[in-house]
Amino acid sequence: MKRFLAAAAALAIAFTGLTGVANAESNGGVRIMPLGDSITHGTGVPGGYRIGLWQRLAAGRYTNDFVGSQFNGPGSLWDHDHEGHPGWRIDQIDANATGWMRTYNPRSVLLHIGTNDVLQNYNVAGAPGRLSTLIDHITAAAPNADVFVAQLIPIGWASGDAAVRTFNNALPGIVQGKVNAGKRVHLVNMHSAVSTADLSDGVHPNAAGYDKMAAVWYAALRSVPGSIGNPRAAAATGELAAATAGSAARATK
Repeated sequence: MKRFLAAAAALAIAFTGLTGVANAESNGGVRIMPLGDSITHGTGVPGGYRIGLWQRLAAGRYTNDFVGSQFNGPGSLWDHDHEGHPGWRIDQIDANATGWMRTYNPRSVLLHIGTNDVLQNYNVAGAPGRLSTLIDHITAAAPNADVFVAQLIPIGWASGDAAVRTFNNALPGIVQGKVNAGKRVHLVNMHSAVSTADLSDGVHPNAAGYDKMAAVWYAALRSVPGSIGNPRAAAATGELAAATAGSAARATK
């Protein structure tokens, strides 16, 4: 119970850095929607995995535009837009997913959701079914998007992680069913990439843990042609690096 209360309290902590409703920072690139809960938002490390993912995309010469109605992270994160909602469960994301897809029309969706279903003990047995319905709604509203469905990262105590593992075990069959139906859905093994030693509070990753998530997302995106576009020429990459450095410098003033 103490662990649960601590985790619940962490969901409500104040964030540092830029935060709020998205200002629609468009970079004119291939649109990526980071979608989920506080782990997408970046509890403990504002920007979370999006920082390392952005850095890898920039270093790989990809031109991308993070999209979503939310906005947070440090100045060094050039694009702060996302759709991460602290404390939200699968059903709450599902209630808004169709509208978000139609508004932002993402080319790729990075979905990591279900942790709060476990933490809140919200019909955990039905969580895989709710996720399946959410994926259907996303693919119906954004049929041309590649949807990357992550198995949840660990929870730092035995009973919580047992529930996470049971949930995760249902995901390969769900994703394969979507693939068999012609949907552009991909399974991402995030659970094995992050260890309990990478968690700051038993639920949210520390900076190293978020960066491990970023590496997994980047590898998954690169494995699917078109999901992040094609690398740009080296000259354009230099321009992006200079712009990113300028953003970081402004943030420190």
